[in-house]
Amino acid sequence: MIEEILASTEFQMSLLLFVALAGYLIAYRINQSAVVGIILAGIIVGPSFLGLVTYTDFVASLAHLGAVVLLFTIGLEFHFKEIAQIKYVVIGLFGIVVPWLGGFWLASLFSFDFNSSVFIGTATTATSIAITAKVLEEMGKLKTKAARAIMGAAIIDDVLALMALSISEQLVSDSLQTMTIMFNGAKAIGFLVLVVFPLRLLLRRFMVWFDKTRTVRAFPEAMFIAAIMIAFLYGMGAEAVGLSAIVGSFLAGVSFSSVWLERGHIFHEGSEHLRIIFASVFFVSLGVLLDINAIDTRLLVFVAALSGIAGITKVIGCGLPALVSGFSLRDSTIIGVGMMPRGEVAMIVALVGLSNGWIGQDIYAALILMSLLTTIIPPILLRSWPYLKGSFV
Repeated sequence: MIEEILASTEFQMSLLLFVALAGYLIAYRINQSAVVGIILAGIIVGPSFLGLVTYTDFVASLAHLGAVVLLFTIGLEFHFKEIAQIKYVVIGLFGIVVPWLGGFWLASLFSFDFNSSVFIGTATTATSIAITAKVLEEMGKLKTKAARAIMGAAIIDDVLALMALSISEQLVSDSLQTMTIMFNGAKAIGFLVLVVFPLRLLLRRFMVWFDKTRTVRAFPEAMFIAAIMIAFLYGMGAEAVGLSAIVGSFLAGVSFSSVWLERGHIFHEGSEHLRIIFASVFFVSLGVLLDINAIDTRLLVFVAALSGIAGITKVIGCGLPALVSGFSLRDSTIIGVGMMPRGEVAMIVALVGLSNGWIGQDIYAALILMSLLTTIIPPILLRSWPYLKGSFV
């Protein structure tokens, strides 16, 4: 009877939300972002310490939903013209190349084999915008020039990271083919172009029409259901071409951002409430994923070095092009720091390598820990480093 209760969906959901609530308390006590507190709470209750929560399929599914909803609500704060700029493409490109070279070089320095070095380099490339976007939102800095650059460059990062993962898989399997790389890249770019132009126009017209129907007048909550439905459809489309679902949901939010709807506040408020629940589970899951018991002293030194290289190469790789593009030194540093979180993107790369036998459990654990460290450190720097804290414009 007790085992059935513990395994029930209701108990697991209650436990995850309890952990998230504890994360808020931790964040308040240490005067940090809620993101940091919730991830730390996840680490404490996960296999690293108490072992009360494990990364089950249930937790993974809820975390995935949380990331999708989070980026949809973030997207509502942006317009396409704010993120679709050539300078963001340049920032995103260098933000991929420099970290990959840094990660590969460090892995070779620690005498890891070629396959491991390739995947370690690849894991340092992409940016997880969910973490930085949440922190910037908490700080009230989501509409600044630096924040727009981070979001725009991170979208480009995701496309380029897809190509980097494809190249890495072919490198370690001795089947590197230019046509496959070009095809995967073309799919991603084609999806973005379709979303930005014809699909976005059709979506806006549909929402304006739907807002005026008798159904919505009688049941205003139907607007919220339609908006969330479209967000998940965008996410599904992104995954179909090999991108992250959160990129699709972010673009769905951006598509809604400039449309005036009589009942638009309905889905804005509903999405925000949904985000509070599921995004909290997403951040808890990042902490639960880590098991520090799988890491020995040598690997711990490597993790520290890798996390440092991952941070430095993003600051240089993204910050320097931003500086050349006309951003101030402070804003360029903010962009570099804001692009540091690897989050679930690096975890996906690590999982691909582990599933195919290209890396071992030790490298997998190291990449997960690096991902978490680069996820936790940027919010602390953005909120607590005086040089960055008051410099947003």
